[in-house]
Parts: sequence; C-alpha cells; structure tokens
Amino acid sequence: MLACLQTRRLNRRSGFSLAEVLVTIIMGAMLLVSVIAIYGRAERSAAAVSRKLSDSWVASEVFQLIAEDLDKVIATGPETTITVKNGFDRLYPTARLEISKTIYDKKNKKQMFEQIIWQASYDFDSDMEGLVLYRSHSGMTLEDKLLDRKRTSLEKKYPFIPICGGVTFFEIKVPRSGILVDKWQEPVLPGAVVITISFSTPFETESGGYDVGEGGKITRTIAVDRTRKVKFRIIKTELLVQEEGKEEAEKDANEIPKLP
Repeated sequence: MLACLQTRRLNRRSGFSLAEVLVTIIMGAMLLVSVIAIYGRAERSAAAVSRKLSDSWVASEVFQLIAEDLDKVIATGPETTITVKNGFDRLYPTARLEISKTIYDKKNKKQMFEQIIWQASYDFDSDMEGLVLYRSHSGMTLEDKLLDRKRTSLEKKYPFIPICGGVTFFEIKVPRSGILVDKWQEPVLPGAVVITISFSTPFETESGGYDVGEGGKITRTIAVDRTRKVKFRIIKTELLVQEEGKEEAEKDANEIPKLP
C-alpha cells in the first residue's frame, strides 16, 4: 500500500499542471506574434525601399527625356516659346509643359515647325491609382526618335502617348525674381523649369485636393537654353592679388642690378 502511494506521488511530480501548459501556450503564441510582426515590418521596409528606388528611377528617366526635348527644340533656333500651366485633375495636382518652335514660310506667315507637350491627366481606363503622364510630339518634323520606332500604326493616330502611370503629384514651376511661379506664358524663354513628380500614396488636404509628403516628392531643376553664350569675367580675389604681388617681388629680387 505504501509503495503504491509513493508511485502515485512520483507520477504526479513528473507531469505538468494545466496552468503550466496554458502559460507555455500563451508565451509561445506571444513569441510567434512578435516574430510575425518583426517579419512584417522588415517586409514592408524592404518593399518601401524597393518602391522608392523604382520611383526614383522612373522619375530620373522622365527628367532626362524632358531635358532632351528642351535641348533639342530650343537649340535649333530662336523662334521657340515655352508655356507652363499648373492645375488639378480629379483633385490630383498636375501640370502641362508646352515647347513650341515656329518658322516663317515664303509668304512670311508663321507656321508650327515642332511642338512637344508633357502633361499628366486622369485616365478612366487605367487600373493604376493617380494620373498618367503623357507626351505629345507634332509638327513638320515627323521623325521622333523617342517613340516612332516603337509605335504601332494604331498608336500613331493618337497624339498623346503614355509614358508612365501611377503619378500622384506632377508640378512644373518657373523661377522668376527669386520666387517660383506656377504659370509662364511670356514671349521670352525662362531660365529654368523646376519639375516635381511623385508616385507616393496621396492624402486629402483641407482644401479638398490631394497632396503627398515632402519626402515622397522628387524634384529636378532643368536649365533652359544652356547653349546660349554667357559672358565671363575674371574677378581677382584677395589671395590672387597676394600671389601676383609675391611673384612680382620674387621677379624683382632675381633681376641683375644694372651698373650705374
């Protein structure tokens, strides 16, 4: 009898109570939730970095294409104008850049020689959120190395060709008298254009429109008419004047004195 009681006590001591099992399950669940949360944050961070790199690459391509259009059209002659307008389309900030070059025919009548338009517009048929950035090329110059080689016969019937989608912010401003203006219709060319684009998730502003955070905006300043002649003048600094004086002193010291 005594042996049986001792055996039962030993069996009771070798097992786990219900409370201990519940505590173990809860701690394991908490650990699993923590691991999943850490993995989710790491995955979201990696996705955000990848998306930012992709957005930056697309923005760089857009800036490069616009810079090439500005250089190509403006460098061919003086009869060139640039028009900039900013506004909204379906509450998304958008802009329009128009580069036009005109010539005069034999009757001294002005004709459109070449026109390139960049603008972001809302597309109802697009599944992507935001705007679609379009480019149009028209005029007497039929060759467009950027698009003509890849366009089908059907696409050639439409003037505006989509460049990229998912644009949530597109703005073009012009520096003037120390400030940035959002409209330019002057007969003279601006010194530069400041282009801002974003593919980040927008938020609704108090005025009812959409905007994106400053960290999600990518901005590039593109100089206009960089081929024009710039007059240079050398300004002597204090260090340069001192160096010239030192050289003159050394020159005088090395000269052979003249006999009287």
